[in-house]
Formats: sequence, structure tokens, C-alpha cells
Amino acid sequence: MVAEIDAMYAETRFETGLPAMSPRVRAAMAKVERHRLIRDSELGAAYRNHPLPIGHGQTISQPYIVALSTDLIAPQPHHSVLEIGTGTGYQAAVLAEVVQRVYSVEILEPLALTARKNLQELKYQNVEIRVGDGYKGWPEKGPFDGIVVTAAAPSVPQALVDQLKPGGRMVIPVGAAGGTQELVLVTKTPDGRVPQKNMLGVRFVPLVPGK
Repeated sequence: MVAEIDAMYAETRFETGLPAMSPRVRAAMAKVERHRLIRDSELGAAYRNHPLPIGHGQTISQPYIVALSTDLIAPQPHHSVLEIGTGTGYQAAVLAEVVQRVYSVEILEPLALTARKNLQELKYQNVEIRVGDGYKGWPEKGPFDGIVVTAAAPSVPQALVDQLKPGGRMVIPVGAAGGTQELVLVTKTPDGRVPQKNMLGVRFVPLVPGK
């Protein structure tokens, strides 16, 4: 799987600006036990480089996208990172390997409970999960050095931008469900500007708003 991710980094280097995985992200992708974060019916595909269904109309992301999203926020060991869309905990586990603290918001309570159980069993003690509206983020725990969004929003939510530290980076798929989507890198400059850059075309499930 890691070799396939390496190949995809090389293929997309001109779009992403990343010719290879960073050593720390590569080590995380090799370490996280993806087979323990999926349904038993999908075990045969655990280390294939594609998304898998996890129930409730959701998916566990393609490993390449998990690695790329992690690399794009330029994670550092002291960072505090927000994830939107916990799923079963795969992206959170990878982030937990490379940053100090991960806060993850999942709108579907059954998935949040599953992710919490999965991550506890995998001995991750630096991840905190809450059930909530991802569009609103987790302001009480912010601001964040990085934000990774694992579902597509029609546009970049201002609440998430507001929760980025100056110098922080956010990766979010933007576009219509079932339509054209782009993985967007959002940065917040020290003077408060928020430039956005489209990285590459993607296909994600929609980010579900709260009621």
C-alpha cells in the first residue's frame, strides 16, 4: 500500500507540489493498522489504495488522500489539529502519529462511538472525539495549527477558517456531492489573509450539516 501511495505522489507532484511523502507521514501510513478500522466484510481490501464503505452512507478515505491531506497541513510534533469527519478513526490515527493532539468532530453518533472504541483499542491517547456539526468546528479547543476535513463542503466554512491559527493550514474538499470537487489548501497568513489553492480533483461524500 505504501508503495502505491509513493507512486501516486510522484504522479501528482506537479498538482500538489509534493514529490514524495514526508518521512514522518510515510512512517505513520506504514504503522497505522487500517484493518482494525474497517468492517470485517472489507478485511480483504484493508491495504488496497482505495476508499471502503463503513456504513451509514460513509467511507474510509483512500490511503493516498489520507497521506496527502496529512502532509499538506505540514504537521509538526507540537501541533494541535482539528479533524472534521472522524468516520471510524483512520485519518485521526494517522494524525495522532505526527502531531501532539487531535480533536475530531463526527456528526453521526454511531461512527463517533466506533471511532472512539477503535482508537482506544489501538492505544491512541492523544485523540479526543465529539459528536457535533463539522461546519462549526470545535472552537473551545482552538485555534488549531491544522485542520483536515474528510467530506466535501459546497464552500470553505468561515467558522473553520476562524479556528485556524495565523500560519495554520487547512485541507478541505470543496464542491457538490456527486459533482466536480477539488481538494483545496487553505492557509492563514500572519497578517490575516486566507489564500486558497486548488490541489487536485477528488470525490468525497458530502459534509453533513447539523440540524
